[in-house]
Amino acid sequence: MWNRKSFIKASAAAATLIATGQFPLNAMVSKDDETTLTILHTNDVHSRIEPFPMDGGKNQGMGGAAARLSLIKSIRKENSNILLLDVGDIWQGTPYFNFFNGAVEYKVMNEMGYDASTLGNHDFDIGLEGLKKHLPSAKFSMLNANYDFVDTILNGMIDPYKIFDKNGVKVGVFGIGIELNGLVPANMYGNVKYNDPIKTANIIAEKLKNELGCNFIICLSHLGFKYENKKVSDEILCTSTKNIDLILGGHTHTFFEKPLTYKNLDGKEVLLNQAGWAGLMLGRLDFKFKKMSEKKYFKYSNTFIGKS
Repeated sequence: MWNRKSFIKASAAAATLIATGQFPLNAMVSKDDETTLTILHTNDVHSRIEPFPMDGGKNQGMGGAAARLSLIKSIRKENSNILLLDVGDIWQGTPYFNFFNGAVEYKVMNEMGYDASTLGNHDFDIGLEGLKKHLPSAKFSMLNANYDFVDTILNGMIDPYKIFDKNGVKVGVFGIGIELNGLVPANMYGNVKYNDPIKTANIIAEKLKNELGCNFIICLSHLGFKYENKKVSDEILCTSTKNIDLILGGHTHTFFEKPLTYKNLDGKEVLLNQAGWAGLMLGRLDFKFKKMSEKKYFKYSNTFIGKS
């Protein structure tokens, strides 16, 4: 039976535990309290603004920005707690890029409400000057952690990571890019320095997890799914890092039927997903976070756009 004296003692004890970090604030939340976070993602859209032409090809009538926008809007009606992400190679591939030099793609992404993207190799196709011109028009964050822009005109314009608060879930998102040498003409990326993606990912993920207190960490990786040689890939990134919960891939244009699961250096699960190319697919993963547990429950739906 509680009396005033015992209540005061218990309150003082609880206050001490909270102050010392031994009693998490979320322990005072109902066990039934939970939130759902929906991750939507694309990669390697390559300036595909319109659907594929009706020319008898296997992709005819599929894709296109209007259909993707409609799908995203319908998902937002189900759950407003959404992160919409892209994994690079926004540019290059249709006359929209050739005629408008990247302006249209960013405007379309703004309309869809993208939260962040990373840089692919083709996002350097009009050089650093082109990126500097168009980046201010993007209402989403451009992220990359392993390219050093200090000695370039992009210094200070691209962040390594960003933290999003999604209904109490603190989500850290960072970008990792492929080595540009050999893929991009040297004059297009200038003095951009490439740093080791595995080492960089571990440094950033550790900071997001342990210093900045993120509950969930996402890597936007434009390294490519996997290779026959030992070239660094998303598969290697999964097994050679810690603290990353989800890696969203690009570059290899791989259509995943469902996310793949790997064990990281700590033996913990890390998910990997990729959504093909040309805006033909919208990747979706739904995570459920329980306030009293670290467990994250998810379902997925990698959806072809415009496919009947």
